[in-house]
Amino acid sequence: METIIIARELSKNYIMGEVTVQAVKSVSFELYEGEFVVILGPSGSGKSTIMNILGGIDKATAGELIYRGSPIHLANDRELTTYRRNCVGFVFQFYNLIPNLTARENISLAAELSPSPLKVEELLERIGLAARGDHFPARLSGGEQQRVAIARAVAKNPDLLLCDEPTGALDFTTGIQVLRILKDFNTAYGKTVVIITHNAGIAAMANRVFYIRDGELDRIQLNSNPLSPEEVTW
Repeated sequence: METIIIARELSKNYIMGEVTVQAVKSVSFELYEGEFVVILGPSGSGKSTIMNILGGIDKATAGELIYRGSPIHLANDRELTTYRRNCVGFVFQFYNLIPNLTARENISLAAELSPSPLKVEELLERIGLAARGDHFPARLSGGEQQRVAIARAVAKNPDLLLCDEPTGALDFTTGIQVLRILKDFNTAYGKTVVIITHNAGIAAMANRVFYIRDGELDRIQLNSNPLSPEEVTW
């Protein structure tokens, strides 16, 4: 598999008054094209900080981040904006849909940012909301809103889809539906999907699991036989 991300000795420090908090400590790994990865760790372990660095939302204090040969850690603000817009899709625990736009319009808005977007109607079909594309977020359930948020993230056709606790606000049944859609995008479009979670059950879906503890990469586990979303329990 082709390597799309190389992280070398990434560290992130936050200055809080006279105290320096080291949120991430010399973390190194690679991400491969088309794989499904779970970054697993308890709250406060540094996993969301790692996601923010991978996505160009935040910069590491030290270390290197290479995307397809380009040194993202050296990028200026304009270059980081281009990286986020063209190369990375984000899914968060809370859906952040624009309330006065329909489901279709929310997805279309993201697609318009990309030089090579995916087809909006095809995405609505894949998330099972083809008949509800004209509905505003207020008329959609939480699970439906999250499905629209995923489609919006994928619409611009990014290489990397970063998901921070995407099932955190959902019940078990709805969470399984969302995981099924993420896995579908991973396999149908060959996208690298990274899920950040504290939920150990979701890790059984992954090709690889990165265990984060106290800001450090404790270990990487390879799953030779990942479970389907329907087989996941938590």
